[in-house]
Amino acid sequence: MLPIYIFLTKQVLYMKLPLRMTPQREIILNELSKNKMHPTADELYDRIKKKLPHISLATVYRNLETLSETGLITKLEVTGRQKRFDWNKEPHSHITCTECNKLDDIFPPALSTPSLDFAPGDNKGYKVIGHRIEYFGICPACQEKLSKKE
Repeated sequence: MLPIYIFLTKQVLYMKLPLRMTPQREIILNELSKNKMHPTADELYDRIKKKLPHISLATVYRNLETLSETGLITKLEVTGRQKRFDWNKEPHSHITCTECNKLDDIFPPALSTPSLDFAPGDNKGYKVIGHRIEYFGICPACQEKLSKKE
């Protein structure tokens, strides 16, 4: 199987995005594709620095912003938290543990048919182009810890 960044290089070409696939972007995408924990730019930087010792944190931030603007990755902006980045482009939402701040993918049934169509007047004249729903809860590990305290 080809490394994921080779697939992405072809994907960028096929999508005809105005994006040059640099070695830095390839490594960033490859590292992000291996991580299911929605890393921050700092966390990715720590991993990438081992492979590209001369890369700067600013380069990682800049490339993550560019990749999210082109739609290759998703930037997660959870209220009150540092931005995280998601490789998974399948329709899904995220849930944050209120105890440990762990962030996970969830797949609510309503996401299979999201609607941005509003009845006339309900959108206050806005052209709706997207939405974000934030879910919060207590992860299984924290539930177990809390139940032991009781």
